[in-house]
Amino acid sequence: MDGTTLLGEIKATNPDIEVVIVTAYGTVQGAVECLKRGASDYLLKPLDLDEVEHVVQRALEQRQLRRENRELRRRLGHVESIDGIVTTGGSMAEVLSTTVRVAPTAVPVLILGESGTGKELIARAIHAASPRAARPFVAVNGAALSPTLLESELFGHEKGAFTGAVRARPGRFEAAAGGTLFLDEVGDLPAEVQVKLLRVLQERTIERVGSSQSTAVDVRFLAATHHDLLAQVKEGRFREDLYYRLAVVTIEIPPLRRRRSDIPALVQHFVNKHLESIGGRSKTFSREAMDYLIRYDYPGNVRELENIVQRSLVLSRGDQVSVSDLPDNIRSVQSTEHAHWEDSTAALPERVAALERAAIEQALACEDGNQSRAAARLGISERALRYKLAKIRERE
Repeated sequence: MDGTTLLGEIKATNPDIEVVIVTAYGTVQGAVECLKRGASDYLLKPLDLDEVEHVVQRALEQRQLRRENRELRRRLGHVESIDGIVTTGGSMAEVLSTTVRVAPTAVPVLILGESGTGKELIARAIHAASPRAARPFVAVNGAALSPTLLESELFGHEKGAFTGAVRARPGRFEAAAGGTLFLDEVGDLPAEVQVKLLRVLQERTIERVGSSQSTAVDVRFLAATHHDLLAQVKEGRFREDLYYRLAVVTIEIPPLRRRRSDIPALVQHFVNKHLESIGGRSKTFSREAMDYLIRYDYPGNVRELENIVQRSLVLSRGDQVSVSDLPDNIRSVQSTEHAHWEDSTAALPERVAALERAAIEQALACEDGNQSRAAARLGISERALRYKLAKIRERE
């Protein structure tokens, strides 16, 4: 067979093999045909060895790039399948993208976010998409234990190290050997534990409470907090050197009120999750009920939304959850918002302006602040939306 036919056979056998065609009888048409069939490059004799080296190096880089892209897509798909991480894009897309990119590395990650946003889910996703996925994932809450118990929990203790220590016990660092240790609420660590944690991160060794013997640990360290750690550093309540050890990469999870476009998908996710608690009978939320859920601000974030969905499913009588099935706090907030345009004493222009403002705010909230998509949702041009926003600011 000729070179072009051989190229086709090679690519059919293994598309990942890079092929460089070398010929003494080159034509433009022949070069185009080879590149169409998947050749990396096309060289004419006599060869320039510097050019050959350059072409081979470029072919290897292209192959590596394709492999990395496939691995990235595989890991992204794996992360998105982690139970509880549900998004349609927007601000959470960047969170997932960073999660995927940082997962294969060994660097510490600091996960920031309000209570209920899913910080542990992101930590688990990093672990699941990492080379350590087959090893343990160990989670510790830094705010749930007293300083003495927390120190013992993390680093372990020897027999007789303190009252009640009747036998030696390994800590969570040892339990997570080869895997990942996730420390939640790291901003609540007492000063003495901060010092010991810094030493572990620097030296990769631990000392059990009551022991002077160091033990090497191989652990990927992830931390999370709802506090502003930089503010705590400035106030002297958190060690600056520890902060920079923890925050090699920072992932900030937006609160649910800043990703309202995800709420319908999250609602459906929680309906499916809690189907058994309602006897396996599928239910839907009415459009009006969904509007109420989208407009609510969720101080408890995704965790609160899940509780609301589960409660509404249990209490609703029919196959559809209506506004009357929602908790009082959601209905009362909505009623307060409606009051300013339902006030019969207000003049018509004031009521219309209030209604228009509420509609604009809802559209912007549903589209994560994207004015172009919000304008499309409202059925007006982006220019008209900007004009109306300017008028609203003038009235303020």
